[in-house]
Amino acid sequence: MTEKFIMAGETPLHLCDSEQGEKCVVLLHGYLESMLIWEDFIPALYKQVRVVTLDLPGHGISVVQGDCHTMEYLADVVAEAMTALGVERFTVVGHSMGGYVALALTERHPDRLEGIVLLSSTPNPDTEAKKENRRREIALIQSGKKETLARMTPSVGFAADNRKRMQDYIADLQEMVLITEDEGIIALLNGMMERKDQNEMLQKSAVPQLFILGCKDEYITQEMATAMVENHPQAKVVWLAESGHMGFLEEPEHTAEALLDFIGIAPEKVEQNE
Repeated sequence: MTEKFIMAGETPLHLCDSEQGEKCVVLLHGYLESMLIWEDFIPALYKQVRVVTLDLPGHGISVVQGDCHTMEYLADVVAEAMTALGVERFTVVGHSMGGYVALALTERHPDRLEGIVLLSSTPNPDTEAKKENRRREIALIQSGKKETLARMTPSVGFAADNRKRMQDYIADLQEMVLITEDEGIIALLNGMMERKDQNEMLQKSAVPQLFILGCKDEYITQEMATAMVENHPQAKVVWLAESGHMGFLEEPEHTAEALLDFIGIAPEKVEQNE
């Protein structure tokens, strides 16, 4: 993987690129994460496909641009980054908040996409209760209590019975929170609150779709996920039986196999390269 900064339109962007492969997969991280979250997952993919990861503006070491990073702005940055890399078409994989960006990409740049994968993500807008939670998080940040987010948030992403074995990842996620700029967290919280309902757009889209969902997800409960699946018969669905919100860390082999199968890499080819 080659690490570099590029200009995505007018936005400086930090990314990594494996640079080789006929097909390209772009992995978009979630809220309070960075592209580092994909480090242990990339080896399951890069022998079969070109892999690009990036720090979405406001997280990692990409810049903060204003007090609200809308999903549309982030989607345009991703599209411009791929143009700068010389990649015309790609499959976008969005984890959690990254899925919201992927949905905006599907709406705004459908001709660039070979597929969209919602990985523990949803096309639903924020409920009023969720918006209120985000406002409370903004208040925490503004009052200098970011360590509270770092202490409480990361472990909830994992299924309860996986948390002990995932302690190293939880520690890494806590560190990601602490090093993320306060202004970046607030900009992304504001952007997530503003995002619109993307269900109808996704139902009508010609872009191939895959949902990868954790059966033990405490953010997108099985009831919520089942309703989403029923609302989108056009999408392929893979359930991760032993995962919470972080399936690509909790069940990486199953997640990678589902992704490669979706983009047209036969499972037997994966086995040959392992």
